[in-house]
Amino acid sequence: MKEEVPVETVWMTPTALRALQDELEALLRVGADSSARGREIRKLIDHAEVAAKPDDGLVEAGMQVTVRFDDAGREATFLLGSRGLAGLDPSVAIDVYSSDSPLGEAILGSRVGSTVTFTPPAGQQRVTILSAVPFSW
Repeated sequence: MKEEVPVETVWMTPTALRALQDELEALLRVGADSSARGREIRKLIDHAEVAAKPDDGLVEAGMQVTVRFDDAGREATFLLGSRGLAGLDPSVAIDVYSSDSPLGEAILGSRVGSTVTFTPPAGQQRVTILSAVPFSW
């Protein structure tokens, strides 16, 4: 059974939040803070969540997740979050899978031990969630 994961917040590292704040400050200096990018940054900052997630086995943005692709037998470990925001933090040295990707959508709200099916462009796949721990930066 999947749990409802709130989408009002946007998880990011403290370094990514600082980078957004710096970018917004630069836009303010040139009077471009009301531009589309300025509005986007404000929204991200207003909804930012930088605290570590609880270590409760729930798959949500901000968790380091390990899955096994059951058909192939291979494992993958990644940060579930925003590639764009993770790219603002050079200390994020792990693959980032978006919560909006087919895999991200399938596992979001699931718990460790769950098996879920998703359909990427290559065809239907099944993964088992092996671990979900708070990402540490």
